[in-house]
Amino acid sequence: MADVQFETEIKITEKASNEVRKIRSENNIPESYGLRVGVKGGGCSGLTYSLGFDAEQKEGDTIIEDKDVKLFVDGKSLFYLSGTVLDFSDGLNGKGFVFNNPNAVKTCGCGESFGV
Repeated sequence: MADVQFETEIKITEKASNEVRKIRSENNIPESYGLRVGVKGGGCSGLTYSLGFDAEQKEGDTIIEDKDVKLFVDGKSLFYLSGTVLDFSDGLNGKGFVFNNPNAVKTCGCGESFGV
């Protein structure tokens, strides 16, 4: 019987990576801090995304490094975010980070919450 591989990667685009570095620089956040990416209950579709800088990993975190950005993801969030690409948009529809999540089967109009 073949091993089933669970996709645990979360990718970050170059544009999002540049924005993370810009925010880190503007707010004097040490390079050693990682970007905590997660989900929590709430929003009109059931789950909302969360982002923030964290000094260190916590027990049960997965660490993902992409484009010189260290991501901390807790186990529950990783289940919902596997395969996600974190991007940054500064277009006409607003400015901010965008989660391109293949696991989301429904999203709200503003794109800040999702359901699986």
